[in-house]
Amino acid sequence: MRRLAEMRDLEAVFRIYMEETVVRFLGFDPMPIEPFRPIFRELVESSHFWVYEVDGEVAGFYKAARHPGRAAHVAYLGSLAVAPKFQGRGVAHNMVTEAIHELQKSGIKRIELIVESDNPRGISFYERHGFEIEGTLRKFYKRADEAEYVNDYIMSRVFD
Repeated sequence: MRRLAEMRDLEAVFRIYMEETVVRFLGFDPMPIEPFRPIFRELVESSHFWVYEVDGEVAGFYKAARHPGRAAHVAYLGSLAVAPKFQGRGVAHNMVTEAIHELQKSGIKRIELIVESDNPRGISFYERHGFEIEGTLRKFYKRADEAEYVNDYIMSRVFD
C-alpha cells in the first residue's frame, strides 16, 4: 500500500536510505540521522514523496512530481528504493506500476528519471517497465568515497 510520507516515517526511511546497497544509488552520501532530518522534511513537505508499506512496515519509497508550466504533462520519478529485507518480493515493481498508473490517470504523457550508468540492475528494472535510455549526463554523479565521476542516464516512458 502506498501513501504520502509523513515525518513519523523518518527513521524507517533513513534506515532504508542509508543501507549500504541502497545509498550508493541515491542522491546523498551516508550521514547521521540529524543532517538527514531537514532533507526528509523537505521531501515530506513537497507532497510528492511516497512510502510503500507491507504489513504496516515501510518497505520502500519514491518521489513522483509533476513538472510545472509548459511541461505539466511530464513527471519525474526518483529516489526509488526498497529495504533489503523486502527486495525480490515485487515491492519495487508494485511501487513503479502504481506510480505509473496514478501519473497516467492524472494526465501525465511522459515520465522521466535518472539512473546511474553503473547500476545495471536499476537500468534493467526500468527497461522492463517500458523506460528507454534517451541520453547520457556525463560525469554527473560523484560519490564521496570514490575517485571517479559516474555518468547518469536519462530514461523516459512516453504515453500516447
